[in-house]
Amino acid sequence: MRVVGVDEAGRGPVIGSMFVAGVVYTTALEQLGIKDSKKLSAKRREALAREIETLTEVYVLEVSPAEIDKLRERMTMNDIAVLYFSAVLDHLNPDVAFVDAADVNPQRFAKRLQERLRPQRPKIIAEHGADEKYVVVGAASIVAKVRRDASIRELEKKIGERIGSGYPSDPITKEFLKKVVLKDFLEQGELPSYVRASWKTAKELLKNKVQRPQYRASYI
Repeated sequence: MRVVGVDEAGRGPVIGSMFVAGVVYTTALEQLGIKDSKKLSAKRREALAREIETLTEVYVLEVSPAEIDKLRERMTMNDIAVLYFSAVLDHLNPDVAFVDAADVNPQRFAKRLQERLRPQRPKIIAEHGADEKYVVVGAASIVAKVRRDASIRELEKKIGERIGSGYPSDPITKEFLKKVVLKDFLEQGELPSYVRASWKTAKELLKNKVQRPQYRASYI
């Protein structure tokens, strides 16, 4: 029986991509001491992600800010989660899948995934906190989180500024939005491609933007 776990990282940030990871279960995963990725240090997550990808089959999809903004014109983030979770499952083709439910109603999330996966329709167990209950989902959580963090660190190197986590509540991210993103918008007339323009945080940033000074010619 082929068992797969799926989880995402980066659903809520205003900056950066979302990553959806799928991991095929093997008993070797049980020996790694896997926990929910949020409870591990960054160094430990990175080490575990390398081991996971060595031990078993892993598949990861990146959903860019531009893709998220485009899709949000006609669907919710729950819909987007269904779309990409099902794409990962379709690629890995499990008999049974354990997924971290991206919906307040886990049963509805499982049903929607199954509907998109016809005709194979694997058995899907969707639960909140599945990354803490099932080692295979915990493994997927770690892989997704490590990919997400690496993408943000690469972005920081490219820009030459600290971004923080990319989440709206992060003080470092707040400062970055004001210092870099707003400045770029005022200079270029558009938000940088790494910002989710459909996010309320981005809209509020532009709504309250500092106006450029207006100068009038003075004639003597």
